[in-house]
Amino acid sequence: MIHITFPDGAVREYPEGITGMEIARSISEGLARKVLAAKVNGKVWDASRPIREDASVQLLTWDDKAGKSTFWHSSAHLLAEALEALYPGVKFGIGPAIEQGFYYDIDLGGRSITEEDLRKLEAKMAELAKEKNSYVRQDISKADALQYFQKKGDEYKLELIEGLKDGEITFYTQGHFTDLCRGPHIPDTGFIKAIRLTNIAGAYWRGDEHNKMLTRIYGISFPAAKELTAYLELVEEAKKRDHRKLGRELELFAFSEKVGSGLPLWLPKGAMLRERLQAFLQQAQLEAGYQPVITPHIGGKQLYVTSGHWEKYGKDSFRPITTPQEGEEFLLKPMNCPHHCEIYKASPKSYKDLPVRLAEFGTVYRYEQSGELHGLTRVRGFTQDDAHLFCRPDQVIEEFKKVIDLVLYVFDALDFREYIAQVSLRDREDHSKYIGSDENWEIAEKAIQDAAAEKGLKTVVEYGEAAFYGPKLDFMVNDALGRRWQLGTIQVDYNLPERFELEYIGADNQKHRPVMIHRAPFGSLERFVAVLIEHCAGKFPLWLTPTQVRILPISEKSENYARGLADLLKNADIRAEIDERNEKIGKKIRDAELMKIPYMLIIGEKEAADEMVAVRRQGQGDLGTMRPEAFVSLIQEAVAARK
Repeated sequence: MIHITFPDGAVREYPEGITGMEIARSISEGLARKVLAAKVNGKVWDASRPIREDASVQLLTWDDKAGKSTFWHSSAHLLAEALEALYPGVKFGIGPAIEQGFYYDIDLGGRSITEEDLRKLEAKMAELAKEKNSYVRQDISKADALQYFQKKGDEYKLELIEGLKDGEITFYTQGHFTDLCRGPHIPDTGFIKAIRLTNIAGAYWRGDEHNKMLTRIYGISFPAAKELTAYLELVEEAKKRDHRKLGRELELFAFSEKVGSGLPLWLPKGAMLRERLQAFLQQAQLEAGYQPVITPHIGGKQLYVTSGHWEKYGKDSFRPITTPQEGEEFLLKPMNCPHHCEIYKASPKSYKDLPVRLAEFGTVYRYEQSGELHGLTRVRGFTQDDAHLFCRPDQVIEEFKKVIDLVLYVFDALDFREYIAQVSLRDREDHSKYIGSDENWEIAEKAIQDAAAEKGLKTVVEYGEAAFYGPKLDFMVNDALGRRWQLGTIQVDYNLPERFELEYIGADNQKHRPVMIHRAPFGSLERFVAVLIEHCAGKFPLWLTPTQVRILPISEKSENYARGLADLLKNADIRAEIDERNEKIGKKIRDAELMKIPYMLIIGEKEAADEMVAVRRQGQGDLGTMRPEAFVSLIQEAVAARK
């Protein structure tokens, strides 16, 4: 007999070799019908895989992130089976689950896939799903795996197998399709009830632009048809809120091929929005004891060699700039933290000087492949609301909690109500992509978890998501459509202070090493603005929106009064503009509505004669007439309350 420990701490005895599905049936048949996979000692397994020793087990359903991921990965295999049935000779790259759905990279030998073909593939997938074929796992030797795919003539799978060793190769088969795969998978294809293939794109094999371009087919699937219907409705709403579309319509930002891909140009209204966000956070930072600093857009290569960024991110950076005279090498700045370390070192520090909090809205540059660029969410040049706190070890928890408070203050002001704090830790097995000692990592990870617990945050733990120099607390925010975005981040770092030999003189008159906290409540202004646009559908909070009021004179006879109103509003620090176009008032109102202007003041001859304003609220209609001074008070009070 073996002992199985459940997430609630309960322990039950089962025969050795029992499967996750059998455990589910021992609890209830209803649960068994929902179980997609099992998490065994922290690793996701097939629900049909035998458990042969004492273990902690979590039964995964559609409600679990890992359950959805398993479901979507199995759906990718179902897509591959449909492709092989309709396109004999197709070759396969990889077919993983992604955050929303799955994809498979394929080589059709010069043939193309159309939207009409996607519908045929969906129908074939639905037909195959109804067969309820089991996903069967098979351990296989490297020699046999190579032989199988040599016979199929699939050079992509052969290349993947060459990088594997005997004992770590498995096949999965469902129906008439067999694939090289580590798994896990759902019990059978019958769980897949609704499918939509969503997009066709190109993707270089293994992400290398020197390799062949494959066809990537994206899709999503669900265990019930009603969930697909809800998803498609969400997609339609998301299209309306797409920040690229609204950014263009609201005249916030643009891109230029001559300037370069992934390098946004902020138009006047977008710059006003961005500057107000920046001013909002700068004020909060000053009140919290931060000191502003400014660093160059480039830095000597050795700076990033010292920090470890060159080793870990060199391939994602722009190529070094070499001076022709002295042969010096510089990089476009990929991170602000090395510069801030050097600012800390610029003067001696005592334990009484700590914490030192340095803040900068610093623009950094990362080379992203052109196929990965996406509006403002994935760019090559972006501005981080970066700050680095240098503190004594006994100050870490308290400083970390203060940063949490600052992040939540930002979220509250911008109406992000739903969020989870993700504790991002090192990969538990592979430490090669991180720097620093195990001891420092353990201290840093404990500090983050303790601070989050003391603040009462709702947290999830994700292994392998830490920064290369330290663990972090990432704030995963749900927008108005329920989509999850990573925005604010806080990181504890014991490693960069060592690499830069940072010091302070302690109360014992000896040299000590400070601890570094990295934090960015917005993350990057570009990504934050993109998420904010889609969250509020372009209807920004009144205190933030570039234009708060548009004055709409009905005719030339009321334009002089309109200009006087504009001066009154501007003197009251209210952002107003006049629409003096020779257009009918109905069109002026419609255009202001489309531009998401919060308030419109309709000015006719009567309003001008009575020195009144007719107020209209965007999306709500007429609010009646009032004195201009009363309207000013209304706006000022709403802005002060950040409503």
